[in-house]
Amino acid sequence: MSASPDRITHFIGGRPWDGASTRTSEVFNPATGVVTGRLDLASADLVGEAVATANAAWAGWADASLAKRARVLFAFRELLNQRKEEIAALITAEHGKVLSDALGEVTRGLEVAEFACGIPHLLKGGFTENASTSVDVYSIRQPLGVVAVISPFNFPAMVPLWFIPIAIACGNAVVLKPSEKDPSAALAVARLWTEAGLPDGIMNVVHGDKETVDALLTHPDVKAVSFVGSTPIARYVYETATAHGKRVQALGGAKNHMLVLPDADLDLAADAAINAGFGSAGERCMAISALVAIDSIADELVQKITDRMHKLRTGDGTRGCDMGPLVTRQHRDRVASYVAAGISEGATLVLDGRDGEFDGGPDGFWLGPTLFDNVTPDMSIYRDEIFGPVLSVLRVTSYAEGLALINANPYGNGTAIFTNDGGAARRFQREVEVGMVGINVPVPVPVAYYSFGGWKNSLFGDTHAHGIEGVHFFTRGKVVTSRWLDPSHGGLNLGFPQNV
Repeated sequence: MSASPDRITHFIGGRPWDGASTRTSEVFNPATGVVTGRLDLASADLVGEAVATANAAWAGWADASLAKRARVLFAFRELLNQRKEEIAALITAEHGKVLSDALGEVTRGLEVAEFACGIPHLLKGGFTENASTSVDVYSIRQPLGVVAVISPFNFPAMVPLWFIPIAIACGNAVVLKPSEKDPSAALAVARLWTEAGLPDGIMNVVHGDKETVDALLTHPDVKAVSFVGSTPIARYVYETATAHGKRVQALGGAKNHMLVLPDADLDLAADAAINAGFGSAGERCMAISALVAIDSIADELVQKITDRMHKLRTGDGTRGCDMGPLVTRQHRDRVASYVAAGISEGATLVLDGRDGEFDGGPDGFWLGPTLFDNVTPDMSIYRDEIFGPVLSVLRVTSYAEGLALINANPYGNGTAIFTNDGGAARRFQREVEVGMVGINVPVPVPVAYYSFGGWKNSLFGDTHAHGIEGVHFFTRGKVVTSRWLDPSHGGLNLGFPQNV
């Protein structure tokens, strides 16, 4: 007899929630199809309770010295480093990505925690002495209060870690709403904050669906919202939250292109296409899903990619496979429907991932790496963000045609060019209308001290994630003009102040 699913509940005020939930959802192991958890979903009232808890706690944390905040950040960083394998295992068990990929996710999130450890330096303001006679002017940055983070299923640890260490280091309190598909990694990370010495109520987790999200977007005590997800939902989050007076960074979907020029190292390009197209089963906002090849090298490049795809092993992420399952059965079926659509629309199906041998349970959510050639911009497999292991090859005659294709796309998250021509690479980085660019790098996710974010329909709001933009997002500026007067000075002057 199989074990009963574990209860997964909220984390509010430094402890698991002990109430009774009237609404729940199931959490699956995608490699087996087995229900492993039953997740409590928060009502609007419970969201209000979490926000009230955070609001009551944040003022004391905002008053804490930068030295104290930094000590907590350093302690959290050490705990996260010590427990990263445990958190990676939780990710694999609920998301399905292979263990090495899950560990890489936690490690990239760890880099943001390391960046946030430098908060005493990052929050330094400016000072101008004697801007006017005996008048000094200086700037300071102060925390916002309670901030909400709404994170996606595809990076259940890394995306929360893009925002939360910086928000906390800046003196805010956080309410996190992780994906209901794979919530356990976020809970594990939240518990580490308490262990690191963060005061109760500063880090809170509520689980839920649209009711939970809407409650966060409209609550008057939530001052800012950070979101990562699909473009339609990012637009909804941005419009709803800004209408309620909040600052918002809403990172949306993507259709990332990789342009391969004739002078490129085609073995390097083929490896990159495989790694960026099929890593994490294509469930990455930075995955390469559209490979744009110049006609003269397209046949050779497609053959090299095909040869490599035959060597990939798809299966349970704990078994040393190259690629795991998709996150849910519904998502697997959606991706499979795009494969069928690509065939009906006239693309050449080079390799079909719908059938094959998978190293995992018979009820797992399997779909192997899939390759289409001769794809055109009018096809749904090109127009839509599939978010699965489907790589489409589009053929163009020139650099100019490839660039025009990329720039015409409504998404602008990430892109890459593969070439040995430095002039072409430099021209591409200037001319391409995309927020993150790789030159012979297929997944150009910036390091933590640079900011992550796209252009066009890949970002709503004008602030990217982490880096110094993250510090600015989670604080607001204040400028102080100060004059300490000689007691003998005085007199009335109703004129507008002038610098003299």
